[in-house]
Amino acid sequence: MENFYLILVIVLFALAISDLIVGVSNDAVNFLNSAVGSKAAPKWVIFLMASLGVLIGATFSSGMMEVARKGIFHPDMFVFSEIMIIFLAVMITDVILLDMFNTFGMPTSTTVSIVFELLGAAVSVSIVKIKTAGGSVLMELSQYINSSKALAIITGILLSVFIAFTVGAIVQYLTRLVFTFKYRGPMKYFGSIFGGLAITAITYFIVIKGMKGSTFASIELANGETVQEWLKHHTGLMLIYSFGFWVILIQLLKWIFNIKILKVVVLAGTFALAMAFAGNDLVNFIGVPLAGYNSFQAWMAAGATNPDTFSMAMLAGKVGTPTYMLLIAGLVMIVTLIMSKKAKSVIATSLDLSRQNEGDERFGSSFAARVIVRGTTKFNKRLRTILPNSVTEGVSSRFEPHTYVHEDDQDPPSFDKIRASVNLVVASILIAIGTSLKLPLSTTYVTFMVAMGTSLSDRAWDRESAVYRISGVFAVIGGWFLTALIAFTVSGIVALLIAVSGKFMIFVFVVVAIIMVIRTHSMMKKREQQIAEEDEEIEEADAHEQILEKSSKQMAKAVKSSDEIVSEGIDCFLKEDRAGLKKVQESCKKFSKKAKQNRDKVYSTVTKFTEGTLDTSHFYVQMMEHKREMAHAVHFMLEPMIKHVENNHKPFIAEQHTELKDVKNRIDKFFKDVLKVIEEKSFENLDALIEERDDILEQIYRIEKNQIKRIKNKMVNTRNSQLFFKLISEMEYLLLHTVNLVKAYRDFITNTLQKNN
Repeated sequence: MENFYLILVIVLFALAISDLIVGVSNDAVNFLNSAVGSKAAPKWVIFLMASLGVLIGATFSSGMMEVARKGIFHPDMFVFSEIMIIFLAVMITDVILLDMFNTFGMPTSTTVSIVFELLGAAVSVSIVKIKTAGGSVLMELSQYINSSKALAIITGILLSVFIAFTVGAIVQYLTRLVFTFKYRGPMKYFGSIFGGLAITAITYFIVIKGMKGSTFASIELANGETVQEWLKHHTGLMLIYSFGFWVILIQLLKWIFNIKILKVVVLAGTFALAMAFAGNDLVNFIGVPLAGYNSFQAWMAAGATNPDTFSMAMLAGKVGTPTYMLLIAGLVMIVTLIMSKKAKSVIATSLDLSRQNEGDERFGSSFAARVIVRGTTKFNKRLRTILPNSVTEGVSSRFEPHTYVHEDDQDPPSFDKIRASVNLVVASILIAIGTSLKLPLSTTYVTFMVAMGTSLSDRAWDRESAVYRISGVFAVIGGWFLTALIAFTVSGIVALLIAVSGKFMIFVFVVVAIIMVIRTHSMMKKREQQIAEEDEEIEEADAHEQILEKSSKQMAKAVKSSDEIVSEGIDCFLKEDRAGLKKVQESCKKFSKKAKQNRDKVYSTVTKFTEGTLDTSHFYVQMMEHKREMAHAVHFMLEPMIKHVENNHKPFIAEQHTELKDVKNRIDKFFKDVLKVIEEKSFENLDALIEERDDILEQIYRIEKNQIKRIKNKMVNTRNSQLFFKLISEMEYLLLHTVNLVKAYRDFITNTLQKNN
């Protein structure tokens, strides 16, 4: 029996390592976004500061481990075997849940998931225990669940979303009023004071508040006081000394080494937020396994008695966490932070929703967002009529956009260092407060909502982007509720099945978790390869050779997709192959989506072209328009064929079969000739290509007349005729736009070469 539970403890720690790696890969972007988004320093410096913060913050998280032990349920109401079921259900669910959310790219929070997993598993095991004893679930469940503490934790997480947004917006508004977007002037006079206040605030909440409950807080000094007691008695003095020290240090760095003040603040904030993250979120990954390990130690110390009768009352007391375990976990987090491709990419939702400059919006609009924007716009207009013009104009002048980035910068920052500083300072302080109160806040949503609040105050959400940004915020908050619901439900089901079916189900679920992780890793690898293969977006830094090559790939894929959809679509339709038509429909959707993306990105792509290429840009716009029209043509050709087969209508007659196959074969040959012209960039045979198209059009006109004869002879019905005319009409449309695409591509190539020779 001892060996069985030892294996379970090992399984818990193995799941914890997997959870730690996946969790850090997801959450690291929270404390890297501001520094990377503002380009405050080289990435290796940012990662170094973040790594130091993670390592130190890990040692401050000991007090947070109490949440996993007794924050959600009353451990004295459970026996050892039951507590192990709860902990294993939580860790298995967490791995599966994070894997699922990663697969679908949905927003999630490791804090929210762990809290609701503990709640779900504890509720299920409690219900089984109550029912087995013949009790009433409604009357007795409250004896097992620490409802007051659980409610406080859940409320804290929910309130943190609102508080983070509000505080971030207010602090950023006041900061921008003082420094404006032209911050370099005021920074000369007030920069060191601003930096001193920011880092002093971080010092207070991270060191003084954050140390509360950590392993270092109880260390005794020479005068008999503990570190925590000494800090409490000398708080005011420490703050004064800290402020003076940082003001002098920052000013000296500016005078002697010409180090920009805001860079120091941003890097210090990155360190602080990484430290707050580790101090608060480490419990999400190792709190449950450590609680299981402590339970196992207590059970073994009691002589490994019957696990079904050994009470877990010891978990209700304070159990210290060895510092070396915290450091090991911190080192794993650092290695993951440095090695993880996901963490290095730093292309996160918060950057898309908070950037100051224009760009592609990640989210679409929603009804709620449109209502909010419309109402806010009306309120703003009314407010302007009430306030004096001098006030509104004075405030507006403080928010006039300005950037110190050169227009030819190939990769401009998403926002300036003023906003990055506020993001980091406010988020780290709020998380540190939550940590000191033993509330496992969601660092994901605190940092995200602070970033949303600061971007709102900075007027990054203008009338061109506000509706999309607000929809994005709703989507992320909706993801919070989805995370909570799924975590509670899945963890409860896993715990219930283990409790009812026997402990062998533990290993079944562990195998399922391993398979899902492996499958997702393979899926992500394929997705990365696919993205790499489809890397055809034109960048500002591209030389004209790269521009030509990428545009050639775009056009070639458009022609290949059109050819595939027409050929396979007609073949499957004539065979009444529903499964084949569905596959073609998926290809058509991908082609249509890509064509729409290219057309929607025309503005941003054109701005990336080098100066003096107006004609080139014009032809590129034409190319994207013709590509989009080709996608429309194949879509409107395929959809009625699918509906015809789905509704089991009469198939085409033999004569129609022959005509469609013949024209399909000619179109297939035409597309192959077009593809050859595009790939070889040789346009001498363009006239021959146009003649080939005209011949196919003549054939289409002939079969159109044949169809009219069939109608007069009553050989076909109305539905047949509507579909037939629709097919040949879209074929004609497709052929016309294909030739126009080649012409625009020829002009684009010719002008690009002329401009760069």
